[in-house]
Amino acid sequence: MDPGDPACDPASDPATRDPTGDPTAQSVPTGQDPLLFLQSLQMLWSTRELRQLREEAWRGFAALDDPLTSLLDMLDGSQGWRGRGPSLEAWVACELKRWLQTRPRPRPAQGSPGLKQLQARAVRVLAESPPSLVEPLVSIFQLQDADRSPLLAHIHRLHQEGRFKEAVVLGTKLQLQPDLDFETMSAPLLLQDKVHLVERYVDSLPDLQQRLLALLDSWCQPGFDIRVVARWYPQVTSVRLERLSPRELSRQVLRLLERYGLDPALCPNMITQQHLAALRYLCHKRLVERSLSQESWAEHVQGLVGQNQWLQEQLLQLLTAHNDAAVVARCVLDLSLPTEQLPATVATELNRLRLQEGTTEAPFEDREDDHYQLPIAREDIHFLASWEALSRHQEELLQPGQVVGVDLEWKPSFCAGGRPRASLMQVAVEGRVFLLDLPKLLSPAGGPAPRAFSRLVSRLLSEPSVTKLGYGMAGDLRSLGASYPALAHAEKQLRGSLDLLQVHKQMRVVDMPAPGVDGARGPRGLSLLVQQVLGKPLDKTQQLSNWDRRPLGEGQLVYAATDAYCLLEVYWALCREPARFHLSGDLARSLRLGRSDRSRMQEPPRLQKALASPRQVPAEGVAIPEVRARAFRVVCDSMLQGLARSLRCLGVDVLVLGAGEDHRRAAEACNCDQYLKVSKDMMKQLVWLGSHPEGPSSTGDKTTQNEDERETGSAPEEAPGCGTYDPPCRWLEEADLRSRAPATLGNGTRLQLAGVPAGVLQRRALRHFYCCTGCGKVFWEGSHLGRVAAHFQEVLEGAPGSREPGQAPGPAGSSD
Repeated sequence: MDPGDPACDPASDPATRDPTGDPTAQSVPTGQDPLLFLQSLQMLWSTRELRQLREEAWRGFAALDDPLTSLLDMLDGSQGWRGRGPSLEAWVACELKRWLQTRPRPRPAQGSPGLKQLQARAVRVLAESPPSLVEPLVSIFQLQDADRSPLLAHIHRLHQEGRFKEAVVLGTKLQLQPDLDFETMSAPLLLQDKVHLVERYVDSLPDLQQRLLALLDSWCQPGFDIRVVARWYPQVTSVRLERLSPRELSRQVLRLLERYGLDPALCPNMITQQHLAALRYLCHKRLVERSLSQESWAEHVQGLVGQNQWLQEQLLQLLTAHNDAAVVARCVLDLSLPTEQLPATVATELNRLRLQEGTTEAPFEDREDDHYQLPIAREDIHFLASWEALSRHQEELLQPGQVVGVDLEWKPSFCAGGRPRASLMQVAVEGRVFLLDLPKLLSPAGGPAPRAFSRLVSRLLSEPSVTKLGYGMAGDLRSLGASYPALAHAEKQLRGSLDLLQVHKQMRVVDMPAPGVDGARGPRGLSLLVQQVLGKPLDKTQQLSNWDRRPLGEGQLVYAATDAYCLLEVYWALCREPARFHLSGDLARSLRLGRSDRSRMQEPPRLQKALASPRQVPAEGVAIPEVRARAFRVVCDSMLQGLARSLRCLGVDVLVLGAGEDHRRAAEACNCDQYLKVSKDMMKQLVWLGSHPEGPSSTGDKTTQNEDERETGSAPEEAPGCGTYDPPCRWLEEADLRSRAPATLGNGTRLQLAGVPAGVLQRRALRHFYCCTGCGKVFWEGSHLGRVAAHFQEVLEGAPGSREPGQAPGPAGSSD
């Protein structure tokens, strides 16, 4: 534990009980002088004997006549806590807080003159306190209930000095948010992308949560310049402009809306930015990919733009950036957009269209021959919107031993508010497709017809003799359950299914050309699977159409039927030629199961077994070889520094590339992992010789010891309780040194001894060090070793051949 950065919550430290072992012990005489008590702890602080330091501190607390007054006397009479870095005084304050929590004592009553005097003194100390003293002072002296005037004055002073984080943290701890101007307190932190601190500031305060959303939404306003706000706070020197774009801010607003459960209508500017992002997406789908029909595109765009003049201008800019004047003119005409700023070529084409008697859509190209065609007649597509109509096909849907394709459609959503409800459920059997109108069949909720329909769906999904085919079926069924409470358990009821998405992941098609031509994105998902198996992709131009509209268009009906029926044709093709797609034997057998065989099955083979490639599964009885962490060499770029630190803690060799470094350096990465173990005595000698190159003297050892005793910059070491680190390396011997002053290895590597703090050499529990033979860095078991080991405890205990739970993953301190 680092006493300079204490975890003041007693739940975070098992040693919250009296470390002497006797909660009633009062062996130290009362009336101890506070400053003498502080001086008595200084020696243990400098030698980093935390356990003994805590024992002495708790005995001393019991010996003080008035611990609260004594703490203030200690702080008034010393200067060490006023600087930066860890201090004994801050550590004592945290320990006193723990001690008071474990030993209830009579304390001054709230509002009493005695407590008010103590609080006034504590506030004066707080005005000069580092962050490490804030928490214990607030807790010990109940400052959240003290006179607010001096506390508010101190927070305003912190803010004026540019110490925005300290001001917000203190205001949060003292619960002063209602008395502080919200925008003044939060704006500087938002400019620095410290949203998490502002979220803590408004936690459990609904009024401030709405004000936070209103502030962020105002920054999303079209044409708003965030640099104007930044100029109001000149002390903010690290403005994160890249995190304050309207797109990024709208994402933050949406996340907070969902977190606080508030109405998106409170944030109109965020909605406008979402609409603009949706317009960009739809224009790309229509004009670049050509995967969206003009009818669907115009319907969605009209709903997004409405009468918003700014969005109309943005849409025109998106359209005119496209080179096809005829297409742009058609879009402008369909949406009745302003024409004043149109390019001349588009304006000419628009006039030509207006002169035509009919303005029907001209397709981009003849798409029929380029896509998979539904192999059944139009009269075999049945749109069913009532239970009476559906019940006539009930036996056909539940016929044992058959294979059915299942799919869902819903109206696409481009704004906040979650995923919309499912509108259509398609069930395909051999020769027919049934399109089930879900809103009609499931309303009114709880009625006899909806209950009958829910039972039919449950029987279909749970019948193991009927094989249900889908593509990403689990997600579809989750959406179905979320849309209609009567079908909430649809996913759990599923039995006898085969998800072709999992099959697709295991397929290898070596003779297929790379999809995508002319800069447009090629088919993906189910469309790609259909292309690879059946030769042509699906026509997805109706995918983003309005599936809530009734009646559905003819194109929508055919598309919906095709999406479900193609699953059957893919399945049959895979059954005929599994070897062509390099499917495993288990999967091929699963696909070939006949109706009589499948009707006797309770469940298809587990996907984990059926979908495994023979190359991925070792022969029976052959153990999977273990790979030690040190066998990995990993290169991370600057965005993965957190991952790099975690991997290093586990012993993986990691090189982190800087933001400006050429990523081609990845090919040259090779960190050294060869260490030598150095005894503490030899390390002391080498460090002393490095600082006294003139040679030994009669007072050298004593001087070094005195300097070590005065050193207070590092934390005393607490026995981590997690064992030690012991890598496979040999001890450093005299023969390994080319010279002792400066300490240089035989290969010419000079040991980096300047980074070893003097106090580390005095730790009694520390027995040895490690030095890298490649760069000369020195490592030792730091005070945070226990926390690192605890963080990775699950990994270390669960790994094959792992160490004992108490064994640490790697060196936790170093000279850098």
